Amino acid sequence: MAMLGKAVRMNRLVNPESGKFMAITVDHSLSRGILKGLIPIQETIDKIVVGRPDAITMTKGIAESCWWKHAGKVSLLLKCSNYSPVHPTFDVLFGDVEEAVRMGADAISIGAMLLGDFQAEQVREIGRISKQCISLGMPLIGHIYPKGESVEKKDQTKWENIAYCCRAGAELGVDIIKTTYTGSPETMRKVVEAVPTSTRVVIQGGDACKTLDDYLQMTRDALDCGVGGVTMGRFIWEYRDVSALVVVLRKIIHENYNLKEANELLAQLENDKNYNEF
Repeated sequence: MAMLGKAVRMNRLVNPESGKFMAITVDHSLSRGILKGLIPIQETIDKIVVGRPDAITMTKGIAESCWWKHAGKVSLLLKCSNYSPVHPTFDVLFGDVEEAVRMGADAISIGAMLLGDFQAEQVREIGRISKQCISLGMPLIGHIYPKGESVEKKDQTKWENIAYCCRAGAELGVDIIKTTYTGSPETMRKVVEAVPTSTRVVIQGGDACKTLDDYLQMTRDALDCGVGGVTMGRFIWEYRDVSALVVVLRKIIHENYNLKEANELLAQLENDKNYNEF
């Protein structure tokens, strides 16, 4: 019966028509400090929900404080680990699957920085949480990156390193793996091919892009080469019209909008504020 619960939750996360997944993350403060766009956090969450993503990722404290009026409207993904400015290569676990079940989450999310000094501890924790997820019918999302001490900054987008992280997640029982875009559809396709078809690879927004068009084009390119969706944060909630950008991103992911269509819709939404019509 637990696997039925997992199927129910996964069906709420993945759009039935596009087969893709769109989540917005607001879990950055523990790892990166106080960022523009996350204050006040309630206002940011409210704006995201207006744009109707499939899900929002947040920690338990923020969910308990800010999620009540949105419960059941958008799926909750409970973030249960994070790194910090003083240990940037070690995601520390601070939640569990029972908490996610109690709070009505549709998935639990944990992170890992692989190919470094703390890989063993993080892999052990993913394995333990994966067992709990199977027992309780909870999908497991892994934010897994090749950012350990052995990887130079310039090699963090090499497809071989990203593919290793995705395959490691699949080996450990992760259902959805959030990672970095390699920079080209050809190499990102190799990453997708490195995992079983039942494992979904999605991309983060990250630091590589310089402009909004860069982010939107990266999203389009990634989807076209087989990536299963996105889990993005900063470039969305730091934008001047959060709700409009969430709508536009949803149209790219679920309705195959190209860059021109996306920009035209964004301009119209920013002017008319008629988000609920889309």
